[in-house]
Amino acid sequence: MRPTLVTAASVRTGRGLAGDALLIEGDAVRALGSADQLRAPGVREVGFTGMTIIPGLRDAHFHPVTYAAAVSGVSLKTAPDFAAISDRLRDAAAGLDPGQPLVAVRLDDESLAEGRLPTRHDLDRMISDRPVLLHRYCGHIAIANTAACTAAGLSPATADPDGGSLDRDDGGTPNGVLRETAITLIAARLAGTDGTTPEQFVAAMHGLAGLGLTSLGAIVGCGDGPWATLGNELDMVLAAGPAVPIRLNVLVIASTLDQLEAAASSLENAGPRVRFLGLKAFTDGSLGGHTAAMHRPFHDRDTTGTLRLDPGWARRMVDGALRYSERIAVHAIGDRANSIALGVFEHAIAHGADPARLRIEHASVLGPDEIASFARTGVTASVQPAFLGSETEWLHKRLGPERMPYAYPFRTLWDAGVPLAGGSDCPVEPPHPLAGMALARDRAGINPSEGLPAEAAFRLFTSGAAAALAEPEPLQPGSPADFAVLDRDPVAATAAALRGIRVVETWVGGHRVPVPDDTVVWRG
Repeated sequence: MRPTLVTAASVRTGRGLAGDALLIEGDAVRALGSADQLRAPGVREVGFTGMTIIPGLRDAHFHPVTYAAAVSGVSLKTAPDFAAISDRLRDAAAGLDPGQPLVAVRLDDESLAEGRLPTRHDLDRMISDRPVLLHRYCGHIAIANTAACTAAGLSPATADPDGGSLDRDDGGTPNGVLRETAITLIAARLAGTDGTTPEQFVAAMHGLAGLGLTSLGAIVGCGDGPWATLGNELDMVLAAGPAVPIRLNVLVIASTLDQLEAAASSLENAGPRVRFLGLKAFTDGSLGGHTAAMHRPFHDRDTTGTLRLDPGWARRMVDGALRYSERIAVHAIGDRANSIALGVFEHAIAHGADPARLRIEHASVLGPDEIASFARTGVTASVQPAFLGSETEWLHKRLGPERMPYAYPFRTLWDAGVPLAGGSDCPVEPPHPLAGMALARDRAGINPSEGLPAEAAFRLFTSGAAAALAEPEPLQPGSPADFAVLDRDPVAATAAALRGIRVVETWVGGHRVPVPDDTVVWRG
């Protein structure tokens, strides 16, 4: 294939402006600079007048299989009340076989008129002739109807599992609300009942390319856990892998080293854009669900959350996984969870681990001690600015005035030299990376002093995320020719204008990724 010169008004990389053109040879970038200097006989030219070329956008923390299911399935995020939930569930049930389980996602109790989570009794009044499981949008709480509870054998004698709990009525009977690992009690009984297909998965990935995304930190389960209704997510990635248009760097949720190693082996030939990245583990839950592990109780509920990580198990897993993983990612939202996860990583570093291979996912609430540990170790903070956009109405209720200054301290981490990577945690939040950049800057008004400068917010979703994904520095000579063409410069734009920037084209490996007009990108 002939070399290709791609020109625009400007080329912006994580290092700054780099001329107005890039030269592609094969699937890699050969050079950046002035179009006049890079033009040569035999080089074909593609021009984007008035546009800006940027590195392909990266999302360091993404759940691609659950995203595909959310796009093609039942989403409840915008339901204003129980009646609207009922309407959506009944509409969905009308298209299912008799008795086939119904799973819905993105329930948001904070926006419901009833101001609470439904229970199994509420769901029974909506649908009682089949198992129903609703996932809260954070993914750390689910609600099951009586048919689902019965299918799973839940009773007053059912004990809370390690790392999870069952809400109960006054008589001790589970009321259908499942927290953290308790979700598995239902999900495992409904395993593989979601109808998402590999074709739908590939279509969802094409939609993401339309947002300028070229690489994901693809978090994938092995058929257990809260998303067991999807079956083995790894099987979906393997089935769709040869056709996916963007790069999937797979972080596997595994409970044993044998499970992780088997997953790594299966991904060796999954497709040209799919590779094994490493281990994903959990320390705690979510702020919205009151399951984040905190040093002190939540401001609006007398609980310090749910601790899911045994440090001894974690040290053994991390030490073993580092033998064949590029990255180790540990979910930690509450300050106590971050303290424990950082302690596990400090142990690994003391035994020779490279801190660049270690990631804390979310790092939502950090006190001075946790920030000092990040700075001391050089562990990456993989953050999700989109959380700020969805938590404006209730974050202060969870944390109270004393802890609010410690919520999502992006600028403090950046000033301390902590490596930062950006992501969305989609489908918990929308997948739009440019909106994520904007929220990293203006923070939807939450602790505005913690907003990042424009260049740092840009690097969150480009070079910072690439480093967290063990990818080469993007849009540099020798790196893959993965880039997006925008109608404006995202660094020169204001945070408000960032949200309106249009993605003109996305290229992966030197080729434009087609995005069909009827592709569904996101459902609220």
